[in-house]
Amino acid sequence: MKTVSTVVLATLIAATLACGYSSKATTPAVAGVMPAISELAPASANSGGPAFLLTVNGSNFSATSAVNFKGATQATTYVSAGQLTAIIAASDIESPATVPVSVTNPGTMGTGAYGSGGTLPETSNTMNFTVN
Repeated sequence: MKTVSTVVLATLIAATLACGYSSKATTPAVAGVMPAISELAPASANSGGPAFLLTVNGSNFSATSAVNFKGATQATTYVSAGQLTAIIAASDIESPATVPVSVTNPGTMGTGAYGSGGTLPETSNTMNFTVN
């Protein structure tokens, strides 16, 4: 009887594994679209100056792209796949500095089986903004 129970148990385990119930296959996220910055307008501002509108020109911007200024994500307006704008607060240019500016295209959630797939977030090259 013990041999029969062992054989039945082994058969059930083999059938469960063969049906794929032991693990759920997922597809990892793939690289997203890499944005690129070619120009900042203006490229500089005077320290202690007022808030201003920064225009970022480049390529591969998405409707959900975000401008990063001084390491922080800024409220960003999508103009086109080649242009974004962001309002830079006066407090961000209070003192002279060289500020790195970049653009991030956020990742997308997976929609495949068990939430797999999707894309990874991608951040552009940095361009320096000068606070005089």
